[in-house]
Amino acid sequence: MTEETPGFEEKPDVPSGATPEDAEPKTAPSAAADGAAPAGDENQTAGLVAQLDQARKALDERTADLQRLQAEFQNYRRRVERDRIAVKEIATANLLTELLPVLDDIGRAREHGELVGGFKSVAESLETVAAKMGLQQFGKEGEPFDPTIHEALMHSYAPDVTETTCVAILQPGYRIGERTIRPARVAVAEPQPGAQAAKGDSEADTASAEAADDKESGGPDEG
Repeated sequence: MTEETPGFEEKPDVPSGATPEDAEPKTAPSAAADGAAPAGDENQTAGLVAQLDQARKALDERTADLQRLQAEFQNYRRRVERDRIAVKEIATANLLTELLPVLDDIGRAREHGELVGGFKSVAESLETVAAKMGLQQFGKEGEPFDPTIHEALMHSYAPDVTETTCVAILQPGYRIGERTIRPARVAVAEPQPGAQAAKGDSEADTASAEAADDKESGGPDEG
């Protein structure tokens, strides 16, 4: 009867010169696993590429939406600013239009020498405020008549004008920038009918008389 020594296990016999690893059983790799690993990597890469393309497409769409919204907002800001300026100009023009009769009274008082004392100070302050708001006066005697800024209230003929001319300013005109809020009311004069023809005949007669004098005198002296 053989006695076993406690604490020791039997190990398989190992040939002489072999390493311990040779004694352990080896599992043969699965052929199916070797073929499936590369295919799985390719599928995963293709899925990531598709997700990346989808993310880029979504980003491009959101960027285009943002650019469109930004352009619309800029157009809205410009439109609001333009409307705000227009409303301000209209309000200013309406206010100054109501003050024009007062300014006309101040002008007439100045012409008659009645702009004195405290009334003069108040009148000049009002004119200064109106000028700061952009009000400009126009209309002078002797300037050519322009129907876009002048309103003719009187008409006459004059021999000393060569075109329709403002000969008197009955009421000055006013403008704000390029906006005319009241045309200048003027008296105009046109050239006297036949005056140009008479002037031309007179010049022709003078030239003929000079030519006749030269002929009678034998022409200009020579040498």
